[in-house]
Amino acid sequence: MGVKAGFVIPWYGESIPGGAESLCRSLVKALLGLGIQAEVLSTCVERFGSDWNHNFHPEGTTVEAGVTVRRFQVRQRDTAVFDQVNYKLMHNLPMTSADERVFVTEMINSPRLYEFIADRQADYVFLFIPYMFGTTYFGSQVCPERSVLIPCLHDESYARMHVMQQMCESARGLVFNSAEERRLAERLYHLDPTRLVVLGVPVSCDWSADAQRFRNKYGLSNFFLYAGRTEKGKGADLLVEYFCRYLGDTSCAEKLVFIGGGDLEIPQAFRSQIIKLGFLPVQDKYDAYAAAIGLCVPSLMESFSLVTMESWLAGRPVIGNAQCAVTKDFCNQGNGGLYFSDYSEFREILNLYVKDPGLCAALGANGRQFVLDNFRPDIVASRYRQAVSDWGFDLAGSDVLCTKSL
Repeated sequence: MGVKAGFVIPWYGESIPGGAESLCRSLVKALLGLGIQAEVLSTCVERFGSDWNHNFHPEGTTVEAGVTVRRFQVRQRDTAVFDQVNYKLMHNLPMTSADERVFVTEMINSPRLYEFIADRQADYVFLFIPYMFGTTYFGSQVCPERSVLIPCLHDESYARMHVMQQMCESARGLVFNSAEERRLAERLYHLDPTRLVVLGVPVSCDWSADAQRFRNKYGLSNFFLYAGRTEKGKGADLLVEYFCRYLGDTSCAEKLVFIGGGDLEIPQAFRSQIIKLGFLPVQDKYDAYAAAIGLCVPSLMESFSLVTMESWLAGRPVIGNAQCAVTKDFCNQGNGGLYFSDYSEFREILNLYVKDPGLCAALGANGRQFVLDNFRPDIVASRYRQAVSDWGFDLAGSDVLCTKSL
């Protein structure tokens, strides 16, 4: 008898934004697509930005877009004490062991979820995502020998806490989205290499894009694109700063278009050439990729980069930040883009892309093939099945094979 794959995440929903949230959805559906039994174990909290003391969803089991979701109530937490400790982490201030204990204890937690894991552990191998939440820390401690972490690790203060090191070192296995994420974990912790694997992220490839449709609908052409949250943590502020300098230096006609949420302010003098469209329908997003000269990916911290893969699937190159090892590594592996270390390199890449459409097409084609060869959902799901088997667990098959996108 095989076991189910139980994905444990603090919150779950089809429309919830976020990299870890999207990864969880895609992994569950990719495994279901191979006929493997997979479920989500989560809390009743709605999403990251919600009150973590509020049980938004009713407790119990539902089926959402073909995925079985089991939700458990959260316990009340001391938000004020947590915020004091989190302030230290956000500002890289010294932390004590007591501070670390406050962090994991007073963030989102669900004792009922942990009880379920203890009672039903024989039925599952548990996959916890991402690393820094109470559901992962305490949940993986219930039965570490059946716990696999998908940490979505970044080089940040949270990852350097001793409690996170202890958690990672006690897990049955760790799954990384990229080789650079694994290298980061190996620098931070003392890990058994037999418990570490790089499996990638399932990327939906069964879509097409129409560049002209986007140009006609939005009246935009000759532009660079940014896709994702328009906030400082994603490098959007650096991108605006550099693009404003680029406009001043070159008197060019190119525009910069932002798609996605966020409250980043655009300087008044540049609002005719730096345009925020907000959230777009999914097909419009794909069309935007195809219509762009290239995609700007200025973020310093990524454990993967889904937008990079989507841009490549649309046949367009990327412009990455050389200080983000993950994006830089993918640009080199896929030969699908260039990266900048400072403003002068940023300017030269933009100039090169504007002047050489053939280069852009070639880089985009390289990137597209790289995604198809490495990150199709069936490929990634097969890697997960093999990794879990290598750790001693056979995943059970579903009664119904799901082959379509859910």
